[in-house]
Amino acid sequence: MSRAEIDWSVFRSRQQKWLAKLGILDRPWLILGAAPSPTIPEGILSTHARVDINNSGLSAASLGLGRADLTLRKKSKPWSEHPNLNTRGLLWYNTNPSWLLRLQLLTMPRVRVDSIMAVTRTERDGLVELMAGESVRGTGDIGKASNGVAGLCYALFVGVPQIVLCGISLSKQGHFYNELARKRLQVSEDAFVLSRLKDRPELFTTEPDLSAEAGIKLWQAG
Repeated sequence: MSRAEIDWSVFRSRQQKWLAKLGILDRPWLILGAAPSPTIPEGILSTHARVDINNSGLSAASLGLGRADLTLRKKSKPWSEHPNLNTRGLLWYNTNPSWLLRLQLLTMPRVRVDSIMAVTRTERDGLVELMAGESVRGTGDIGKASNGVAGLCYALFVGVPQIVLCGISLSKQGHFYNELARKRLQVSEDAFVLSRLKDRPELFTTEPDLSAEAGIKLWQAG
């Protein structure tokens, strides 16, 4: 199915029903990326659902944050990197149907997932384009946003009341959960999308550097 063939009203309804069953559709979200030294305000997880991006559950585990409410994971991520994934909901960017993904998880005894939703890469990238208002394909070296920014677009699309970005950066290299200091990819693409979303009233960040670089409001308690 091409992007032009996607019925976004049907897609939104399906996602909203699933998120409502998880009990997080009407809650504010803290979207946790894997950039070094994430700024997690004290007490925020008592009010916000924690949404992990790819392997950021490793960062959460090292900080003693417990189980994720939702994890957004791309198909290409090796399970060997995070074999102890523990999340209530798993939104898996994958072309296989959810029932087949559930069977796949049965072969991974250390992975704990209550509910799975499959979203295709075409749906993921189409949703970013829909929310940004124009295509990302001509921007940067890869031409698509990172999973963290794609997660932001997903949250905005389904109507999450408040989205707070944490552990997401346009400048910090590497990941909090390892010392490999890998170069950050998709910086231009993310900056492009964030420049078009930064004034959304429901969007905030806990990261001073992201606030300064992307113009997103800093989150404050209360």
